[in-house]
Amino acid sequence: MTNKKAIVIGSTGLVGRELIKQLSESPKYSEIISLVRRPSGFNFPKIKEHIINFDEPETWRNLVIGDVLFSCMGTTIANAKTKANQYKVDFKYQYKTAQIAATNQVPAYVLISAAGANAKSVNFYSRMKGELDEAVSKLNFQTINILRPTQLYGNRTEKRTMERLALKIMFFINKAGILKKIRPVHAGEVANAMIKSVDFQGLNIINLKDIFSLIK
Repeated sequence: MTNKKAIVIGSTGLVGRELIKQLSESPKYSEIISLVRRPSGFNFPKIKEHIINFDEPETWRNLVIGDVLFSCMGTTIANAKTKANQYKVDFKYQYKTAQIAATNQVPAYVLISAAGANAKSVNFYSRMKGELDEAVSKLNFQTINILRPTQLYGNRTEKRTMERLALKIMFFINKAGILKKIRPVHAGEVANAMIKSVDFQGLNIINLKDIFSLIK
């Protein structure tokens, strides 16, 4: 199917920026609705950017209409300052948008989760991701694809010293042939897998191995 209309939240993040670029270059997509909290500065073709307040869904629910919702939103505890703020962005905003999309009969939903997502985890981040995975899995979409990548890398806009150090360690370990199941994955590869997964049917949990299989 060509002339698809995509809705994207989280387009200013690491994967979101790659996703927006790839969707703009794809002949299958004729329009991309990007819902953002602040101006992105993007100048990609096909994009219609809307600055919204995610706390006021009644003001933007009419924008969540199309063929697929891509959900890439997320923040860190360092930026959010509190777990409550991080939960609002990572869970509440994403779930509410997905809920609206399902009500508006958007047929496909693609979410970036995380490796280790588990609603019963004692780890706050893993539990939050797992709770979102479980919640959106119950919504009325024809297709629900939940990607669970390992550590992401790419061109970030902000400095993350500890993350860069962790990536160096992981790349060294993987080069030695150890722990390949948790090797880092480039944001562009995840974005590519998100787009290619849209034609799936039903509920699909897409782990790291599946992500690399999709983009071969």
